[in-house]
Amino acid sequence: MAAMGIDGLVSGLDTTSLINQLMQVESAPQTLLKTKQSETTNLVTALQSLNTKVSSLFDAATKAATASSWSATKATASASSVTATTSTASQPTALSFTVDKLASSQISLTRPADLASLTGTGTITVKAKDGTLTEITLGADAAATARAISSSKAGVSAVAVKVGADTRLQLTGTTSGEEHSFEIYQGTAAQVTAGTATKLDLDDTRTASDAKITLWAGTTGVEKQVSSSTNTFSDVLDGTAITVSAVETTPVTLTVKRDDAALQSLASGLVGSLGVVLSEITSRTATTTSTSDDGRTVITGGLFSGESGVRGLQQQLQSAAAYPIDGVSPSSVGFVVGKDGTFTFDQAKFTEALAADPEKVQKVISGLAQRVADVAKSASDKVDGTLTLQITGQQAVVKDLGAQIENWDVRLAQRREGLQATYSALEVSLSGLQSQSSWLAGQLASLSSSS
Repeated sequence: MAAMGIDGLVSGLDTTSLINQLMQVESAPQTLLKTKQSETTNLVTALQSLNTKVSSLFDAATKAATASSWSATKATASASSVTATTSTASQPTALSFTVDKLASSQISLTRPADLASLTGTGTITVKAKDGTLTEITLGADAAATARAISSSKAGVSAVAVKVGADTRLQLTGTTSGEEHSFEIYQGTAAQVTAGTATKLDLDDTRTASDAKITLWAGTTGVEKQVSSSTNTFSDVLDGTAITVSAVETTPVTLTVKRDDAALQSLASGLVGSLGVVLSEITSRTATTTSTSDDGRTVITGGLFSGESGVRGLQQQLQSAAAYPIDGVSPSSVGFVVGKDGTFTFDQAKFTEALAADPEKVQKVISGLAQRVADVAKSASDKVDGTLTLQITGQQAVVKDLGAQIENWDVRLAQRREGLQATYSALEVSLSGLQSQSSWLAGQLASLSSSS
């Protein structure tokens, strides 16, 4: 327990200030440890930020190095009612067709005379075209029965519609296509199977139908009609899904071609990700110049100035992205290397090279992308990446410094208690000496009076 301060009770000394000054000197090693811990923590944060950017570079490089990424295509149609999405399996082509019919789901109305059959107690059964039977328990009124139908797994939604004194159920198939038509029976599934259930007569306002397109329309002996239960045709062209939204009697031409914009984005994205990493390293390695209080010039290195591993990563990335691929310079396809080691993307040169020799462009960029990906993975791998291991090592240093600082807290607390006890004892001793001095002075004074 710390001793109570007894500043200057006898000696007149400001013992608290003296102790604080002595403790400031005593705590100098701990102050150095705290400074080192703060600097190391900042380094860990910077390394983690760099590692995240290198990981993103790995993703961009891996994508650019993958052959399927260079198969990007896009589809356009001569009619706005026709759209299409492509995939890596799509092949450049042109296809002509007419849109004969759109897909629709069944909409039917129950007859007013059947309302009693649809409310109260009992069961109705929905029969799908494929023979699937779904039993539904009737509700107390038409609205309750409609809710029961909608919440079942029959693939039919229902709503009660009142027209004057009559109430009808509007039944709508939840899925379009001829194969999703349905019938309603009064009775159980077993009765439907046995043929003893009563089929309800429905008034169809829309029948379930398939979408239909005719390929090569107008070409005798070649044209072919294709059907789909939805308005999307996924099996006509490999990897391409065609969606129609209106009948088109005039032939529509769908064109699938290479997506140059996507390929440009692939290459420029790689350059951009590489630039982010190199810029991060450069900015955190650069030195700063300042002037001290005594007028001296002070040069301070960046966080990465003493990190040889980071400098090595920078050199490896620059080499991986700059060296030719089979004798072809990356700059010839728009991957321009600056004298300062930076990289920029030349869109005009890339577009020109892609138009002249797309295979060459793919070979060069995917080749250097693979080299960059290898370097990035070696650095940012979550298990044994060089940056990952460096971060782990520096985090261990921060933890060790924290333990040393805590030990110093205990040591300094004990030292303060010792100093307080020493100065307290000093004041007590001085008080005793002062009392003795006063007594002796009194004795001497009394001897002088006696004589």
